[in-house]
Amino acid sequence: MPNLEHPAYPAADLLHLESLVPCRESQVSMLLSIFGERQQFSFPSIFIYGHTSSGKTYVMQTLLTTLQLPHVFVNCMEYFTSRLLLEEILIQLQSSSDTEQTCAVHCDTLNDFVRLFKQAVASRELQDQTLYIVLDRAEQLREMEANILPAFLRLQELTDRNVTVVLLSEIVWELFRPNVGCFEPFTMYFPDYSIGHLQKILSQNHPPEYSADFYSAYINILLGVFYMVCRDLKELQHLAALNFAKYCEPVVRGEANERDTRKLWKNIEPHLKKAMQTVYLREISSSQWERLQHDGGEPGQLKGLSAHTHVELPYYSKFLLIAAYLASYNPVRTDKRFFLKHHGKIRKTNFMKKHEKTSNHLLGPKPFPLDRLLAILYSIVDNRVAPTANIFSQITSLVTLQLLSMVGQNDQLDGPRYKCTVSLDFIRAIAR
Repeated sequence: MPNLEHPAYPAADLLHLESLVPCRESQVSMLLSIFGERQQFSFPSIFIYGHTSSGKTYVMQTLLTTLQLPHVFVNCMEYFTSRLLLEEILIQLQSSSDTEQTCAVHCDTLNDFVRLFKQAVASRELQDQTLYIVLDRAEQLREMEANILPAFLRLQELTDRNVTVVLLSEIVWELFRPNVGCFEPFTMYFPDYSIGHLQKILSQNHPPEYSADFYSAYINILLGVFYMVCRDLKELQHLAALNFAKYCEPVVRGEANERDTRKLWKNIEPHLKKAMQTVYLREISSSQWERLQHDGGEPGQLKGLSAHTHVELPYYSKFLLIAAYLASYNPVRTDKRFFLKHHGKIRKTNFMKKHEKTSNHLLGPKPFPLDRLLAILYSIVDNRVAPTANIFSQITSLVTLQLLSMVGQNDQLDGPRYKCTVSLDFIRAIAR
């Protein structure tokens, strides 16, 4: 018995739709209930959110295309200004019309968009059908004019047309809501795929020359290795297609059959470990990776992102590190002697004798205030340095790195009394 049922749509279309969106039947059923029949007014705006690669865009595209519902699909990352976005919606409305040829559209304001939108809907004779406008990566709307998002949320009211705006985003609605208030959309959450869902979805792509059980066993091995570090369905599909040939090698050579999972696992294990080093990075192409597997080389032989271990620091960050190191290991009383040209005579007292027995590097770095760091920075840089936001942002970055390194070492930070120190090991780590 099919999971998707709706009296307004043919059962064959719903059955085909169910086969295209595995593990998302409950979300599709909810959307069909909200949409209703073609001629009914749907909810003015729907906000769908969830993590990346949770099926939001694919489900909406498949649903609208399979059921042949009139729609416009726009990616807000590509059309990143309000003018480009509004014009693209109008262009897609014109291009889907069979009676008129697509022409250039100029839309400078929201009032122009409402007027042209009414004309486009009338020309397509959509008064008796719901038109769906899907805005993917809708978080980009927050970077546009303040009236764009509220206008899309109540576009049905502004145009007096049967239109529903669907917003797809990776962030929650609370980060969208304007301060002045606006129409609240119907919110819907797409959860992440579980390991069982990923197993079912990935197993559907098995090659025809191999049995479904054989490919399902391979997917089970792949998820056992990568599931803890990668939940992205697209990345897992890429990894499955990339390493399947290596998994089949013992079967192709006749050294094992499809049921010898132990031999197959021993053959694929070292190659999956190599692939773990480049998850998400895509340092090399698929052809390069296949050639590397065939030759039995290491990923480091190909110059990818991780091969370039030398990272150049910003100009002032280098001097900030040096100044912080000097402030951490030199006493305050020596600053005048080290960093002033005309410091006068300094008498050699028992100060030097007191510290002859113990090196400052053995005692460890000492805390220092920000004013002292800047004073040393100004003295060691050749040109004149202005205390700009750029300098303070680089100081903040270095302090953040130091805090992260201390947290990684399970050091206890003393709350608001914590003062920055820069050790030699930290500088070496940054330099590497």
